[in-house]
Amino acid sequence: MPPLPSPDPAGDSSGSPATAAAGHFDERLHVPLWWWLGAVVVTGILGYEIQLSLHESSLSWIAYAVLTPLVIWMLWSMGRTRVWVSGDELFAHKAHLPIAMIARAAVIPASAKSAAMGRQLDPAAFLVHKFWVKTMVLLVLDDPDDPTPYWLVSTRHPEKLVAALGLPDAATEASGQ
Repeated sequence: MPPLPSPDPAGDSSGSPATAAAGHFDERLHVPLWWWLGAVVVTGILGYEIQLSLHESSLSWIAYAVLTPLVIWMLWSMGRTRVWVSGDELFAHKAHLPIAMIARAAVIPASAKSAAMGRQLDPAAFLVHKFWVKTMVLLVLDDPDDPTPYWLVSTRHPEKLVAALGLPDAATEASGQ
């Protein structure tokens, strides 16, 4: 697989709000900030438990030295997923999809996410799902040769993603009729 192109220099991959203008969208799905505070607490508790089990020996500080980078790496790696539109393609994590292959797009609100990910989920669907991101976008494909019927992509800014794809939101069109 060839390397994925980077978005244009005007793009934002720092984790600030996604931008959608003239077909451009770029979002990194970071973990919530409060998880980092929780990680500090968990690291402290686990490190202290290990320190107690080592009977406060002179090497008990190693528990903190091992746990801290492990927890930092875990949270960093969970938040590396990126969704962006560049040119005529949608990139979701390590996959890409030509926009011409998308028949319809619909915003999945937080209230409908459990239904979309539950009994209604087609096992052949392609998922880029992060459970801490509440909203998603459903992208129905128009490619008879592709066994994947649709993509479900987590995003904090689903309306901006649909707009960057240049497609109308099928969910609002259906409710407006």
